[in-house]
Amino acid sequence: MREKAILVVVDLASGAHQPALERAAWLAKQAGARLELFACDYDPDLDSGPVIAIWKADPGPRERVLLRRRSQLEELAAPLRKQGLEVTVDVVWDHPFERAIVKQAAAHDYWLVAKDTHHHNVIQRTLLTNVDWHLVRECPSPLLLVKDRKLAAEPTVLAAVDPTNRHDKPAALDDRIFTFAAELARALRGHLHVTHSYSTPMGAEIPPELRKVIADEHRAAMGIFLDTHAVLGGRSHLYQGLAHDCLQKAAVEHAADFVVMGAIARRGLKRLFIGSTAERVLDRLPCDLVIIKPPEFEVPEHVD
Repeated sequence: MREKAILVVVDLASGAHQPALERAAWLAKQAGARLELFACDYDPDLDSGPVIAIWKADPGPRERVLLRRRSQLEELAAPLRKQGLEVTVDVVWDHPFERAIVKQAAAHDYWLVAKDTHHHNVIQRTLLTNVDWHLVRECPSPLLLVKDRKLAAEPTVLAAVDPTNRHDKPAALDDRIFTFAAELARALRGHLHVTHSYSTPMGAEIPPELRKVIADEHRAAMGIFLDTHAVLGGRSHLYQGLAHDCLQKAAVEHAADFVVMGAIARRGLKRLFIGSTAERVLDRLPCDLVIIKPPEFEVPEHVD
């Protein structure tokens, strides 16, 4: 059973300003969750050459680095404990950073893994070298990517589903997306919206009657989904267009504070050049993004 715990990825180089920690602490208060502050450090110079030979007799240098990092985490944790939150800290010696985060998440069943996210340039998006991209693909726990912004007094949670189960997404993933979004909205005393988008075949003129058939198909699929997933009237939305464009539009139109969506594993050239909707919207969304994996998701072997 999933523990109500939030793993907070702390960037110690950012100093006292930690948007993910601030958001996670607020969520923990609302949802009755505990916090685990997590940091990672590594110095290749201390793990190679003559230094490693000295370390065999004296492991002190690495331990001193980790103790310093732990002390920094404790400084961040202290005021949160005074507020009544349960907070633990953990620091590891590992690299690359994203692999350390995924390994930590895989060893537990966190309610959320929270991390700051920042703007990524075109090169970073194309070469997929950024930590965020790896976590979108590989983090087994629900992943909260936090934007540095304020939330509404009654936050809006937008669940993005695909009830036609296209784009290789299993039906169980929609259930997970909806369940988590509903739980989040309930814990925050906010509002739950559900959205679905569809696109018509590209590269050819589509007769109006065929457009209507396609629209009716998606409207019917959305209706069936809503029959078993309760949403208040007026809070379900159907969009026509590319998924990432529609999701951005929906987030703006409904003033979303959180978008909850799914991501599936991709491999090979498809993974490198196509990317997922989650990766395409990460920089475009004005709000926080929560990534949910399907039940059958397995952590990639290279992470072990």
